[in-house]
Amino acid sequence: MGKEKYYFDSETLSYKKVVRSRTLQVSNFIFFLLSAMVFGIFSLFVLLNSEFISTPKEIIQSRELDNYELQFNLLNLKLNQVESVLENIQERDNNIYRVYFEASPIPIELRKAGFGGINRYSDLEGYDNSELIINTSKRLDILTKQLVLQSRSLDEIEYLANNKVDLLDAIPSIQPIRNKDLKRLASGYGYRIDPFTKKPRMHKGMDFTASSGTPIFATGKGIVKRADNRASGYGKHIRIDHGFGYVSLYAHLSKYNVKRGQKVKRGDIIGFVGNSGRSAGPHLHYEIIKDGSKINPLNFYYGNLTSEEFDKLLNIANQENQSLD
Repeated sequence: MGKEKYYFDSETLSYKKVVRSRTLQVSNFIFFLLSAMVFGIFSLFVLLNSEFISTPKEIIQSRELDNYELQFNLLNLKLNQVESVLENIQERDNNIYRVYFEASPIPIELRKAGFGGINRYSDLEGYDNSELIINTSKRLDILTKQLVLQSRSLDEIEYLANNKVDLLDAIPSIQPIRNKDLKRLASGYGYRIDPFTKKPRMHKGMDFTASSGTPIFATGKGIVKRADNRASGYGKHIRIDHGFGYVSLYAHLSKYNVKRGQKVKRGDIIGFVGNSGRSAGPHLHYEIIKDGSKINPLNFYYGNLTSEEFDKLLNIANQENQSLD
């Protein structure tokens, strides 16, 4: 039984028992229940929005996010392995395959190039794991680009392999004048003294001194693209397109033995030594052009020289003497 309560009546100067009506008791009880419910709902709302209690849905989502993060980390480990294998293939491609088939190596800057311009990953920003996701996406995109580039390179190597016989026939690989007809090798590739200005100038070919009328031989199979005297300084000259990016040039001729558009093979006589154009005496100026760049012809005389003859030619070509043109 609950405790009875009294109050002091000032009129009668006595204590009287507090009598609670049934209605008041019911009202107080209902008020208590409503207060408890409101307080409970408020407390539950606060707890659900705190870090201490998670709903079943939030627990499932958290587990899924943890699993995704784990999968991304595993994917990055696999990307490390794929990138390592691709780097090995790229190295062999540049240093073995492309060297063997006389193809220019692909610059490392081109192989490793990323993507410029707008931010391709702006939609992935602003999340808890944005850095991980963006980094993985970038690696996948760059890896895809590198694989496409490597695939094209291997397609080119396959083409060159299928045409290896034609390539070997086309590469300029003999000396354009026979040794028995040579007076001397006047000048090699590199900086030489200009015979007219007497100043150092880049000499992008080799000069072979021989008597006027000495036969000049095609150094590889190809098609005569030019046989004229319309190029400054070269005088009467011939250009042969060998394919595969190779062009050979023969300058200062006295006369031609071929014409434009004619097909020639290695060893064919295409013209004769002369002194036309910008020349200080009868000689042949010989150049090799690969993919638009003039390169040292000395590296291509492996078709008709012995090792002793090549060593002698190498010593003479490296002397910084005066050129004849």
